[in-house]
Amino acid sequence: MIPFKNTWPYERIMNDLYVSNCPFCHADNVLLPIKPKQLSVIRDGKKHLLVFPCCHNKATIIDTDSDYLLADAPLRDL
Repeated sequence: MIPFKNTWPYERIMNDLYVSNCPFCHADNVLLPIKPKQLSVIRDGKKHLLVFPCCHNKATIIDTDSDYLLADAPLRDL
């Protein structure tokens, strides 16, 4: 079972990926430095170090689906 606290929702707008707010600094509408074509590589098992441009905090993304990024560490407080 996937731990919900390790997930974060994202949105695809044209050829860019956004999060509505940063899980670390809570900045709004953050453009992620990752392209949609990289999501399939992550789904196939390759990890991706995601550095949020707003606060430079890091999260290792280990899986994705059409709505959520799955990290190896908690991104939300439950």
